[in-house]
Amino acid sequence: MKEYIKENEPRFVEEWFSLLRIPSVSSQTEHKADMGRCAERWRELLLSSGADRAEVMPTGGNPVVYAERIVSPDLPTVLVYGHYDVMPAEPLELWQSEPFEPTIRDGRVYARGADDDKGQAMIQAKGFETALHAGAVHCNVKFILEGEEEVGSESLIAFCKTHGELLRADVILVSDTSMVSAETPSLTTGLRGLSYWEIEVTGPNRDLHSGHFGGAVANPINALCKLIASVTDADGRITLPHFYDDVEELSADEKAMIARVPFDEEAYKRAIDVDEVFGEKGYSTLERNSCRPTFDVCGIWGGYTGEGSKTVLPSKAYAKLSCRLVPHQDPERITRMMIDYLQAAAPTGVRVKVDFKHSGEPYVCPIDLPAYKAAEAGFTIAFGRQPLAVRRGGSIPVIPAFEKILGLKTVLMGFGLERNAIHSPNESFGLDMFRIGIEAVAEFYNHYK
Repeated sequence: MKEYIKENEPRFVEEWFSLLRIPSVSSQTEHKADMGRCAERWRELLLSSGADRAEVMPTGGNPVVYAERIVSPDLPTVLVYGHYDVMPAEPLELWQSEPFEPTIRDGRVYARGADDDKGQAMIQAKGFETALHAGAVHCNVKFILEGEEEVGSESLIAFCKTHGELLRADVILVSDTSMVSAETPSLTTGLRGLSYWEIEVTGPNRDLHSGHFGGAVANPINALCKLIASVTDADGRITLPHFYDDVEELSADEKAMIARVPFDEEAYKRAIDVDEVFGEKGYSTLERNSCRPTFDVCGIWGGYTGEGSKTVLPSKAYAKLSCRLVPHQDPERITRMMIDYLQAAAPTGVRVKVDFKHSGEPYVCPIDLPAYKAAEAGFTIAFGRQPLAVRRGGSIPVIPAFEKILGLKTVLMGFGLERNAIHSPNESFGLDMFRIGIEAVAEFYNHYK
């Protein structure tokens, strides 16, 4: 398989570049036509990679791309998921090269979507092609690529509900996650869930002169700060009654597995320029950012924020809030709990409105699944060492939705690295990891029977 990958690498890379050149930004309406162009290009690439059938299918939003190769109805079926939409490239001035004109520098491809998810989805397509050429595909394979992952996957979730028969499979395979490092390959076995809100605190009916009214009228910004500060205590624990009722404590085995992950806390602090880490008391940094729930203020504003000074007591204050959730925590229950708490705890003199934005459930992948074992074998062969099984702190809401709607578990076979800077200027992906990833996916098919 290595020889086939080496011989075809120039073509693989150029096909990858043909996707990267399409600015398929799902959150910006001016790129609506680009979404269709990118979907059509994926249809062509999946056919040339070995699919017997591929089509662009409409949804209530951006189209999905469906493809398949059915070897035998008696064999198991893998459903490969990916997404072709990307985050906006702004701020453009921070890019060292054009975000939608892929550029190779020092063995790395720089472009928006180089990793998330056009690079990793291309690894899946070319791993499948490589295995097919080697006669190593022992299952049926289906592909589903969506164009709304970066904006919530609503159209895909609706598509799954109406196309369950088309998407029937035994397991879902995804490359849209990261590894511990290039030297320490890992498979993601868990993702945190998410609940997200916006809070509006209203005081007087207009902005007031802070000299005339200060000290006599509740300041909405002061009230908001006190309110959100009360959600956590000095030990980093969330104070809402019953918030931790469904949180499962880590087993000794899980703690030991996390402890095996190479982690230099001093280097971690230097990389983000902080003097000290902080989080829930009694847990390590890696436990906190992967296996424990969190509360964060993601944005806060109100009053006068322009140049110079303006002595104003504002009428309104706002904040965006989120909780990362762990297995067994229900996002709907947490949402109700948070809204009830914020409204009940509001100080007198102000009114609180909480607007729910979106949520996603946590996910855990059993490591005894045949598909997980095949992914583990693929990583071991391609990287030359067995991958660690690790939980990650991020969320992919469509993954637990797959389990709920289609009844399928997902194996997360990601190849991303922190240095790839997804969602940031100068996103990149290493050509060496591109090759290794293709081999790992090809070996997955060789071992999944």
